[in-house]
Amino acid sequence: MTDFDHALVLGKFYPPHAGHHHLIRTAAARSRRTTVTVLASGAESIPVADRVAWLRAEHAGTPGLVVLGDVDDHEMDFHSDTVWELHMGVARAVLARRAILDGDPASAPVDAVFSSEHYGDEMAKRLGARHVLVDLDRDAFPVSGTAVRADPRRQWSHLARATRVGLCARIVVLGAESTGTTTLSRDLATALDAPWVPEYGREHTELKLAAARAFDPRATVDGLVWTVGDFQDVARRQRELADAAVDGPVLVCDNDSWAATVWGHRYLGAPHPDIAPDAHRPALYLLTDHVGVPFEQDGWRDGEHLRGWMTAEFQTRLTARGVPWRLVTGSPDERLRQALTASAEAISAHFRFADPLAPQTVTTT
Repeated sequence: MTDFDHALVLGKFYPPHAGHHHLIRTAAARSRRTTVTVLASGAESIPVADRVAWLRAEHAGTPGLVVLGDVDDHEMDFHSDTVWELHMGVARAVLARRAILDGDPASAPVDAVFSSEHYGDEMAKRLGARHVLVDLDRDAFPVSGTAVRADPRRQWSHLARATRVGLCARIVVLGAESTGTTTLSRDLATALDAPWVPEYGREHTELKLAAARAFDPRATVDGLVWTVGDFQDVARRQRELADAAVDGPVLVCDNDSWAATVWGHRYLGAPHPDIAPDAHRPALYLLTDHVGVPFEQDGWRDGEHLRGWMTAEFQTRLTARGVPWRLVTGSPDERLRQALTASAEAISAHFRFADPLAPQTVTTT
């Protein structure tokens, strides 16, 4: 037996944290239906789609619960009736979306507003609902969005798994064959005290050769036939491995799912952007230069003559993608020093969030 028919939980969730999840679970436990509304402003630096996805992942399977996101760029002034109605217009519009999704337009109104803020009183009043205040003093979960944005690494334990995966600062080392990506990425992970994710492409090649030899025992690496599907599989598995490895706020990867698009171009002879359309945008790419690095043949490599082309291709594609990247050169020690400097700057920038819209200090009527 539930206390309410339809509950509303509304907030910025910038980003979602343990207190938010406690609020949502409390509302869902007491309501037949719960609508969680993520209202973001254009000033904020975490996309609303990400926040919605993280909340949906954490609360997947909760009966009657739907998470919806939208944009609310109206000014903040809790003393202005006009401004209040602008915000309520957005809230009612999102509740109407929920009702339309449910196939019952008449079910849009709510009879409860769950919040951890005093402003929930006014919101509930304007919706003709009851306000249920949850953990106002943050005793159950001593965390806030402001605290997380100020120091996400210190507040990391208050973030759910999906949020950690989404917020993690990923440093990705990539480059042509035999340019030291594995050595540099391992050493960098050790220096940063971060998890390390190995390249999956080599393992996929080994498995592909084993499968080819099931048809023909004489099959060799040079005779393998590569398809777009191979590189889609590599990209998917590389992303799975990286996501699973997220522990703390920093992760170091030897290649990532996006890198599979460049390797696909190398082996297929043409670019295929559909190889990794949902690849993460890391905090930093470190591209290992082929210049000054001897080519070591380990029985699997065949691209010594293509190393210059691949380095240039990575440079072109990284620039076109608009992501932070740095070419590292010189000896292994010099490359590690360059990587550490660039990583420190990138991690600092990655965890720098734009301020949300602040309440007006001068009120209007």
